[in-house]
Amino acid sequence: MDNQIETALCCSDSISQSSVTISDFSDEILLNILRFIPSHDLMHNVSRVCQKLQTLCLDKSLRARVHLHKEYTANDDAVKQLLKNFSSDIQTLNLSGCYWLAGSTVDQVTRCKSLVSLDLSGCRLTSIRLSHLLTSLRSLCSLALDVGPGFDLQQLSAEGKSALARLQELKQTLLTPSYGVVPCCSALRRLHLYLEASEGWREAGGCAQLMVGQSSVPHYQNLRWFSARLAPGEVNRTLLALYLAVFSMRVPEGLTGLVLFVPGPAPPRPVAMTALMESMASTVGNTVSALQLPRTWLDGAILGRVLAHGCPVYLNVSRCSSPGFNPLHVLLSAGRDLTTLRSLNLRGCGRGPLAESCGKGEEEMDTESIKALTECCPQLIHLNLSATHYHHALPAGQDGHLCGALGRLAALCSLALPVCALAQSSPTPVNIQDSNSDLTPRSLFLGLKKSSRVGVPTYRPSTEVMGGQGEERQDRGLCIQPLLQGCPHLVELELIGAGFSSAMPRNEPAIRKDPVACSWSYNVGDGELAALGGMKFLRKLTLAHLPGVLKGTGLIDLVKGSKELHSLSLANLGSLKTMNYTLALLEALSYCTQLRDLRLEQPYFNANAAFFEELSHCHQLQRLCLVSRHGTFQPAAVTAFMQSCTDVIMCHMFMGGTLVACKTLQKTLLDSFSISRPALSVVIYPLLHEDLAHVIRGMPLCHLDEITLFKSRVAEEPMKQ
Repeated sequence: MDNQIETALCCSDSISQSSVTISDFSDEILLNILRFIPSHDLMHNVSRVCQKLQTLCLDKSLRARVHLHKEYTANDDAVKQLLKNFSSDIQTLNLSGCYWLAGSTVDQVTRCKSLVSLDLSGCRLTSIRLSHLLTSLRSLCSLALDVGPGFDLQQLSAEGKSALARLQELKQTLLTPSYGVVPCCSALRRLHLYLEASEGWREAGGCAQLMVGQSSVPHYQNLRWFSARLAPGEVNRTLLALYLAVFSMRVPEGLTGLVLFVPGPAPPRPVAMTALMESMASTVGNTVSALQLPRTWLDGAILGRVLAHGCPVYLNVSRCSSPGFNPLHVLLSAGRDLTTLRSLNLRGCGRGPLAESCGKGEEEMDTESIKALTECCPQLIHLNLSATHYHHALPAGQDGHLCGALGRLAALCSLALPVCALAQSSPTPVNIQDSNSDLTPRSLFLGLKKSSRVGVPTYRPSTEVMGGQGEERQDRGLCIQPLLQGCPHLVELELIGAGFSSAMPRNEPAIRKDPVACSWSYNVGDGELAALGGMKFLRKLTLAHLPGVLKGTGLIDLVKGSKELHSLSLANLGSLKTMNYTLALLEALSYCTQLRDLRLEQPYFNANAAFFEELSHCHQLQRLCLVSRHGTFQPAAVTAFMQSCTDVIMCHMFMGGTLVACKTLQKTLLDSFSISRPALSVVIYPLLHEDLAHVIRGMPLCHLDEITLFKSRVAEEPMKQ
């Protein structure tokens, strides 16, 4: 529980006699407040404040749902005591991502006989332990678990298999090629697969062994939802093909959700997929609620047939644009009511390759179609338009800018845009001379003569702006004002340069070559960043590949205005040959009082004592990830920071330095803080080391997916139903 709340409850002497005290609130009001407090805090802290709160903490409405995801202070003893005291009332238990809990703690879940929904994703679970759990939980309808090496379905008891046969919903994270518990789940209506098998299993013939027992897999006859999200790798693509092969035996009737996320090259479209899509589109009274297919599997005919029966709530056509097929055009020309659409991912979908210096093969946003979309889908909540280009041809003050159209989406909560969408004018020749590719005669004098940046507007934070300079500051953010005013509920924003690639790998060596920036993005700098401070309720912000940022002073006004910022991700701002916004970053961090997650990726970053001293002002920080090619760090500064910020449970650093220095610091942090922080995850490793991909596979998946690996997250997942 938040220390500030504890202080307010406990320190009654600070409240005057004329003020309203806890006893003056009704039970209904207090119960609504207590629902926002983690269950283990209710039991260990709140219940001890006073007699009234102790009584209210016994209310069954507070015990029915126990959610411990991201509750990093919940140690084994606290969770065991919680399960013991709440066992008779718990109906929904979420332990997802609790990788630090011991197996003996997970065993205590057997006490909760009334459990209907159980999420053990990321927890230590063996076949024997799962069998004991299922034998005790006879009312279970929803289950989430990890399937790792050594899992054996034959070790489940008859009672356990019977419990699986009653499941309505299953979420499996497969760390090894396996069918997991699916062969026993004959009544499934919703199946979620996360395929995370490593490439090493391909050599051992892991997928080939599954072919033998394929007939034991059920026909999904009751299935209404099927989703699969794959990590990169051929083994996961093969595994997906085996799961989809089951549809060739019997196509389920009434399937409403089909979400397949396949990074990289997709496998050939299976024959069963055609029949499956026909069934989804032709079932009488059936409307597809969610749809995502690999880019080579989706075409205008399939999408048009699905839309003929109604528009989905979630539609992800990321990177599906191809010559002769524009998903947005098909959507708008379907002649259907699009007001049901809530989440739309158009990442990488444009109207054709640009002929400019932005890069061959990169597509430009179809602005007129986007404007038509905002008129047809006024209830859009999540919209992803990244990995394309938008170049505004008219002066920024005139009508027709993309931000003006997006400002009509009053319900919009999360948005992803290319950086060049905020450029208010076309690039000038001096602005597009990137330091990484400057081949002009002037480059011969680098190091001998200080080059001037003519025509690049300078920005000073509001504390330095005097007199008429305030009007200049407002002009820099003019194009974004309609978006700020029209979308007051925006809580997540991503500005990612088209063509940006993170240096942090997944299954391959780190990227050593910097991506080329769009020439228009050089006109997006500190003034535009400062304008983003108008988003008062912004909680998640991603800024990647903004070469026009000079000193980073716009970050200061940004974080001053967005005081509720919880997650901040910065990557490749300004020059890539020197970090030129260090001073502004240090000052900006002092205002990030609510920050929980920080990811910083920048070549040549120096994680010195000054950086960690300012970072220590972020008292609520929990997760930190630093990625820097040729970056440096000071071990003593890292240790002092971890000692002062007691809530930090994740420290991932991939920079320069020797392997010995990295491992020494990692061991020092684990030895010093593991006992007091059971959820502590420390990974410090050279970014360019050849074994980095192997190290990544050993990280907790929750941290790896949510913060360590860079990716666009807006409209990537279907909305919870």
